[in-house]
Amino acid sequence: MRYLPLTGDNRRTMLDSIGVAAVEDLFVDVPKAALLKEAIDLPAHQGELEVEKAFRKMAAKNLNPTDAPCFLGAGAYRHHVPATVDALIQRGEYLTSYTPYQPEISQGTLQYLFEFQTQVALLTGMKVANASLYDGATAAAEAVMMAARVTKRNKAVLCGGLHPHYRETTETMAGFLGLEIDAAAPAPLGDDDLLDRIDEDTACLVVQNPGFFGHVRDLTPLAEACHAKGALLVAVVTEIVSLGALNAPGAMGADIVAAEGQSLGNALSFGGPTVGLFAVRNKHIRQMPGRLCGETTDATGRRGYVLTLSTREQHIRREKATSNICTNSGLCALAFTIHLTLLGEEGFRRLARLNHAKAIELAGKLSDVSGIKVLNETFFNEFTVDLGQAAAPVVEALAGKGILGGIPVSRLHPGQPDLENLLLVAATETNGADDMDALCQALREVL
Repeated sequence: MRYLPLTGDNRRTMLDSIGVAAVEDLFVDVPKAALLKEAIDLPAHQGELEVEKAFRKMAAKNLNPTDAPCFLGAGAYRHHVPATVDALIQRGEYLTSYTPYQPEISQGTLQYLFEFQTQVALLTGMKVANASLYDGATAAAEAVMMAARVTKRNKAVLCGGLHPHYRETTETMAGFLGLEIDAAAPAPLGDDDLLDRIDEDTACLVVQNPGFFGHVRDLTPLAEACHAKGALLVAVVTEIVSLGALNAPGAMGADIVAAEGQSLGNALSFGGPTVGLFAVRNKHIRQMPGRLCGETTDATGRRGYVLTLSTREQHIRREKATSNICTNSGLCALAFTIHLTLLGEEGFRRLARLNHAKAIELAGKLSDVSGIKVLNETFFNEFTVDLGQAAAPVVEALAGKGILGGIPVSRLHPGQPDLENLLLVAATETNGADDMDALCQALREVL
């Protein structure tokens, strides 16, 4: 057996050692209402072979994006990841401990994190980036908390095009710090009233670009309005490939960029793990959460890498830490760096142009399907369509035909009747004309 269970004597010895009569005594602090009154209805224990068969059978019920036309997006995108990426990140040198507390034995880890930071800073148009965070949603929440520290204000305005998961994560973390969140209503047409919400109490304005509904916008007027009121502009990017085609947030005046890097080097994997990107202007570097790797020289003049800043609770008194996130997505950051290095600048721009061209092609084909209206005037590789009827049942019907046809907005914005007919559709370099034709034909049949 690979896993050896405890015997009754083992359990008795452990309970006697800690001074309790029964396992139940370990849960006395849990409210009785939260305790189960009977066993969960699960199959009896089985051997390893039987368990593997059972899980394979369950897994077979899923419609795999690699085996079907896939138009899923809404913050997690299917891109081609070169085989080289997985081959390199699985080398033993990279599968060691990810936290480089001892730089003298962690030069490889520190160097790739240094390169990662450089890439993120270049992509976002910012001066400095950290060594990654958990994901884009926690990066957005950290950006709001950082803005509050910088401005000494406690109100954050969130745009209507911010991903619902990012908004909820931000609201959750802000609630423990007494920060006020002013969230605009979902804006499927991209026309939210952000300028009127910025005042002298505003610490930051959080704007996603491209937005949740796919709209692309110029952040410059918003940055100017924020700075006129002494607030910071936080730019959120959920599709990092878009920065191969759009102006960098830093070039448009953003003070903090919080982004998701999953699209480079990291597969969908049922939603994780992913990698949060975080970049700031130089003047705010000491308020940046997470870790910062830097370059130096040793006693003999050789180049070396160190943790230049690391104001996390593992390295500094808890009340002095800029963040209580206890780790970063080290291996995912490495995959990001390898993929981007393989692409190079021109390859990355070409990938972005290809994504945009695929989305234009798909939008044109969908516009020709009776009953479907494309709502976006601007988009990168994702846009919103109005199906004229509830989108969720349509998506289920498409899945029954072997097509992952997009994400109903109602799934992420539940309980809002005006959004029930809306469907988010994403096209990447993985979608061929045959995929698009299959989706359009299936939609004609389902609608």
